[in-house]
Amino acid sequence: MSSIRKMANPRKGWEFPLLVLRCLFLLILGGTAARIAHDMSANLVSAWQPVIIFALIMLVGTLALMLDVAYPRKNISTISAVFFGLIVGSILGYFLKLAFAPTLSIWFRDDMISWFSVILTALFCYICVSVLLQTKENFRFVIPYVEFQPQLKGNRPFVLDSSVIIDGRIADIAESGLLDQLIVIPAMVLEEVQAIAESHDKIRRKRGIRGLEIIDRLRRMPDIDVDIREAEEDVAGERSDTGTRLVLFCKQISGRLVTNDVTLAKAATVHNVDSININTVTNAFKPPVLWGDRISVQIVKEGESPGQGVGYLDDGTMVVVEMGKRFIGHEVNLIVDSFLQTSAGRMVFGRIDSKNPSPSNAAS
Repeated sequence: MSSIRKMANPRKGWEFPLLVLRCLFLLILGGTAARIAHDMSANLVSAWQPVIIFALIMLVGTLALMLDVAYPRKNISTISAVFFGLIVGSILGYFLKLAFAPTLSIWFRDDMISWFSVILTALFCYICVSVLLQTKENFRFVIPYVEFQPQLKGNRPFVLDSSVIIDGRIADIAESGLLDQLIVIPAMVLEEVQAIAESHDKIRRKRGIRGLEIIDRLRRMPDIDVDIREAEEDVAGERSDTGTRLVLFCKQISGRLVTNDVTLAKAATVHNVDSININTVTNAFKPPVLWGDRISVQIVKEGESPGQGVGYLDDGTMVVVEMGKRFIGHEVNLIVDSFLQTSAGRMVFGRIDSKNPSPSNAAS
């Protein structure tokens, strides 16, 4: 469980290596700037000019470092689009210079041809970067994106919310071998489950601990890929509720939301995000109860309507018994009249078998 807690913020594991890298960068930059200023001092007139050169180099490097620290969340698809756009634009500009240089040398001087090459390269770089940034969601490279985008199992990843994790049935479904998709647990959901596990309320704390155990159980499954991931960019804002941020996170990664919360599923529909209700999935695997079937159930409490009794089957299905109030605490035989299937679960409605009201009589 301690390993799960450490993953609540995956970026924390990179803080120390990044600090070492940045310190080495400043040391190398300072040494290089001092070397350049020293080599150029022989050709400079003023004694202050080497100091100015050293300060300018360090200023540029420091600004780059500050930008890196100020924007820790970087979209890898955007960076790769800019990177490869610059490469393609530079290559196109270089080859066009080689192609047109002999012709241009007839009318223009060499220095003008060099400026023409710079302008042409800049133009191609701009066009390539602009096109890739606008089409990066639909366009994929064969080689570069192998490194930046891992191969996902299945078509679209499943994004779990806290209700499904605490419920625990997702682990049973995963163990059955039905899931082939990547399972994504957003960092915000993991933090929510961890907060529940640290609650002062005994019941909530027990539910949170169960959620952490389910996450650890999923991660230990050899055939299931589990990724704890932070949002690339917080579109909804930190002040928005977790449900809205979770739905927008699913939209960012083109994932399918897996939840038990009917309200959250409706919110996902509003944002054109597909959702899966675990109750609906598990109900589909329950043995059907048909009209006229005879079942046995123990009545445990009074129903909402006068005279009704309520019991539960072994799988948790609620059974509403007409005129069953007087049998509270006893097991009775029922004849199924109807049943109701909802996203919240299955409800069975029945009446007491007048010929054999109790299992003992039926046995005799």
